[in-house]
Amino acid sequence: MKWSWRIGRIGGITVYLHATLLILFGWVGYQYYAYRHRMGDVTEAVLFIACFLGIVLLHELGHALAARHYGIRTRDITLMPIGGLARLERMPEDPKQELVVALAGPAVNLLLAIIYWGTIGPFTDALNLRELRWVGQFMNKLVLANLAMGVFNLVPAFPMDGGRVLRALLGMRFGFARATRWAVDVGQALAFAFGAVGLYAMHPLWVFIALFVYLGAEDEAELLKVRAVLTGVPIRQVMITDFRMLEPEDPLQRAVDHTLAGFHQDFPVVRDGRVVGMLTRRDLMTHLARGGPQARVSDCMAPHFQTASPAEETQGAFARLTTSDCRSLPVVDQGRLVGILTLENVGEYLTIQSALRGRAVAS
Repeated sequence: MKWSWRIGRIGGITVYLHATLLILFGWVGYQYYAYRHRMGDVTEAVLFIACFLGIVLLHELGHALAARHYGIRTRDITLMPIGGLARLERMPEDPKQELVVALAGPAVNLLLAIIYWGTIGPFTDALNLRELRWVGQFMNKLVLANLAMGVFNLVPAFPMDGGRVLRALLGMRFGFARATRWAVDVGQALAFAFGAVGLYAMHPLWVFIALFVYLGAEDEAELLKVRAVLTGVPIRQVMITDFRMLEPEDPLQRAVDHTLAGFHQDFPVVRDGRVVGMLTRRDLMTHLARGGPQARVSDCMAPHFQTASPAEETQGAFARLTTSDCRSLPVVDQGRLVGILTLENVGEYLTIQSALRGRAVAS
């Protein structure tokens, strides 16, 4: 995600911190300082947010570990002011699996509360030391915020966990498509309710939540449409067949020429007829700035990449593209490069199919 800083890796999952968190820290710090003009209040507020972000990270790791149990990798987790975002390679197809993955995050919040109230809380109360009272009050507020987070995420509306729980429960009986449509309708109805409450109470936070929920439901509705169009369509019908490729010994100037000629932006790198790497637009621009147009492709290409086969269903490949750092998949048939699948040409296919459906309705 843009404007994010990598802060580490946990269990093979890269963790990012979004730049907008600096605004949150600054705003909260100012608000607490303006109240009593005490730096101690600012320190406590900033520490509270930092600890709460740790809880958000544990919540997202709960989703990631549950997904890993079903063989689904998590590419990364990004911490933002509105919460966390765990990018799974794909969502579980089985409603029961989706239910487990969705509930794993709130389950972590409940477990943290149980651990605190069952161990740390009684211990600090039993000591009854003045020095620990501030710590106990701080921890109580943190645990209550942790529980509030878990409960809020169970609201049955996308993109919260509750929306996926609702879809999973409905999907066990009615199938994925109908379950998604009904879950989207419920989520948007709740968004209007949140918005009405916010406008009536003149509370901007409720209005923001309403917008967040409505857009999340809208995104799920669009993904459902995309899935309906791409399901059953083999990649050979969608992929680019008029493409350009590079060799490891080529200078970057060759990739520049292909780009300016209007071809795709990511290029497969081929040696002896086999794909050995991918040169993405981002890597091309980065290394042009560092080494100039004479730098070799082999020094800039990504040696690890995903591939697709022409008979594979486009829907699955599209899901992989949307969670990948590379916006292109080389399509390989028996070791030979036969095409390239990009987000752009999938988008063009969807536009064409939409136009054809519109023509059929009009006629």
